[in-house]
Amino acid sequence: MCKNHGYCPTRGISAVDSLQICRLGDPTALTETEAGLATNVRIAQDRPMSEVPEWLKAAREHWRWRGQGRPQFAVAPGPGQVSVWDFPRPPCLSAESREIVVRWGDHEVARTCRAVKILETAHPPSFYVPWKDVNTELLRPASGSSFCEWKGPAQYWSLFDGTSTLDRVAWSYPRPLEGAEPLAECVAFYPLELDCRVGGAVVTPQPGQFYGGWVTPELVGPFKGDPGSESW
Repeated sequence: MCKNHGYCPTRGISAVDSLQICRLGDPTALTETEAGLATNVRIAQDRPMSEVPEWLKAAREHWRWRGQGRPQFAVAPGPGQVSVWDFPRPPCLSAESREIVVRWGDHEVARTCRAVKILETAHPPSFYVPWKDVNTELLRPASGSSFCEWKGPAQYWSLFDGTSTLDRVAWSYPRPLEGAEPLAECVAFYPLELDCRVGGAVVTPQPGQFYGGWVTPELVGPFKGDPGSESW
């Protein structure tokens, strides 16, 4: 895990969509990415919070596991390992300083050291890359949409190089819910059909076909996405 600050949605009816600074690492000088996140945090906290609709509140509260204790079936992490069952819910947004690289065949789709990762109980992290660090000429809007109770409505993207297409391989939150504002200028990629790397380590995809988490060598699970894990 890199040493940085994380930014986590707080809970409660009036502030459930806001972000607060969580001391996840060395509280020294902020990187550019962290400073930008902190600015968004302050903006979110300074404006009035709207009341959360009951349907959204219910969607957020039905989860059993919230990072406050590992289930008996969780793999105990060894030295240098990280359990996804120690991640929080509501999820935490954290600046990632390791280099993120996304390749599609011979095309470099994205490269950044300023990604934002989402840490959520039972999930391997999803990495959100700033649009300015993405080769946007390769991306085209795709059909379909989905809604996350923490982040809001998602837009999907396909890769197209003039000849080949990789459909619905990325997603973004152009209009995120309060508290997830740092994601508005970012895009995330499903690793299943791409060559994705974190700090040089090869990524394997989160189980299942819906979630877009990146499994890196230091993580231990089991991971949400396998059959029977719907309630995790």
